[in-house]
Amino acid sequence: QVQLVESGGGLVQPGDSLRLSCAASGRTFSSYAMGWFRQAPGKEREFIAAISWSGGSTYYADSVKGRFTISRDNAKNTVYLQMNSLKPGDTAVYYCAARQTLYSGHYYLTEVRYDYWGQGTQVTVSS
Repeated sequence: QVQLVESGGGLVQPGDSLRLSCAASGRTFSSYAMGWFRQAPGKEREFIAAISWSGGSTYYADSVKGRFTISRDNAKNTVYLQMNSLKPGDTAVYYCAARQTLYSGHYYLTEVRYDYWGQGTQVTVSS
């Protein structure tokens, strides 16, 4: 089992950058594929980015491709989401999620594929 704690959210202006972190407990973090999702007020939670447990495979939603970067440091049990060129439409609660897998190159794009979730961190982009 793994517990996830997100941090790094806040209030920023359009065009600014933020880096979210998701710290995981447990000794087997390196066997978990990780994902980031977000939920804006009145909307369903949506997929943002995913990374395999090796870190060698990543995937992004079209809405953030080229602006956001997912990465991980298995030695620190942490996955990151670097967010650049933020827009008001990026305002949401951001969640990280984990799924244990045997396959080093696999990542997952849908909520139902993930077993563990953090509590979320608020990101607000406003002038």
